[in-house]
Amino acid sequence: MAVIDDSLLERIEERLEGKYSRVYESFAETTLELMADQYIKVCEDLCSHPAFLFEQLTDLCAVDYSKFGQKSPKRFAVVLHLLSYRNNERLRVRVWVPDDDLPLIPSVTGIWRGAGWFEREAFDLFGIIFEGHQDLRRILTDYGFVGHPFRKDFPVVGHVEMRYDPKQQRVVYEPVSITERVLVPKTGSTGN
Repeated sequence: MAVIDDSLLERIEERLEGKYSRVYESFAETTLELMADQYIKVCEDLCSHPAFLFEQLTDLCAVDYSKFGQKSPKRFAVVLHLLSYRNNERLRVRVWVPDDDLPLIPSVTGIWRGAGWFEREAFDLFGIIFEGHQDLRRILTDYGFVGHPFRKDFPVVGHVEMRYDPKQQRVVYEPVSITERVLVPKTGSTGN
């Protein structure tokens, strides 16, 4: 195991100069922010460059920053959590998706094969399209499901409910069936 004298923050500033938007440490965690045009190149460097060797992608998720309360450059971001076994370091990478209306970003499955499942989940729940992904399809919601439930503008009420019908052996959509009830508190007495 190679001994690294300088901190991860210093190595990022030195070796990735001009390829990122911002890098900072907060609560003893290093975060690297990127714009989409540098995403793949920086991820390749983070995985294979001897100064980093982040060979393990432990998580990939998406974030919808609309209505977040703080100014963010774009609505959607993809967040990766990386681990370097050799250097015993962790890194968070946040990449901003350039277009809010058509959220499209390159896939990192060519760098970390384990990203495939995570990217499918982000596609299903947020609608982010990972260009170059070999099997980008829904993973948690039904194929006929309309919308992306983790978007902050997703309606939380509606007029259609879904359930699994064992006779048809598929998910069916039906009008909401709400039985009106009058709730009368029980007092324990019979009224006599």
